[in-house]
Amino acid sequence: MIPNVQDVIPQRYPFQLIDTFTDVQPGQAATARKLITINEWFFAGRPANHLTMPRPLLIEALAQTGVAAVLCLPQFAGDDVLFGGIRDAQFNDSVRPGDVLTLHVVLEKIKKPFGLGHGQIIRAGEVVVDAQLILAITGKE
Repeated sequence: MIPNVQDVIPQRYPFQLIDTFTDVQPGQAATARKLITINEWFFAGRPANHLTMPRPLLIEALAQTGVAAVLCLPQFAGDDVLFGGIRDAQFNDSVRPGDVLTLHVVLEKIKKPFGLGHGQIIRAGEVVVDAQLILAITGKE
């Protein structure tokens, strides 16, 4: 069963940057979908000819996707998983209103307190972002 985003990650509007999970394989991988609309909060006040999603938010959306693969493991249920950093990231194009994004993260290593994952954001079959992510797994306080 594919979980609801709100049941897995703690982020809520406006910081929840994914719409739905399309696949979650606990401890292995997660895939999510995001439709970028003209009404996104990060477009407010920007010139109409420069409506692009900020790159740090693209990375955060990937991290939110990867967190699902960690938090769906029974041993990490109830823990917090934080975005720990980027080992490498390549941005091949900008993301604009109307884009439908597929976010996919494969976990390469999980050993509390860290996880490493490889993530991609794909639009219409093209990789727009490719990144190596670090996730920090912490217990609830």
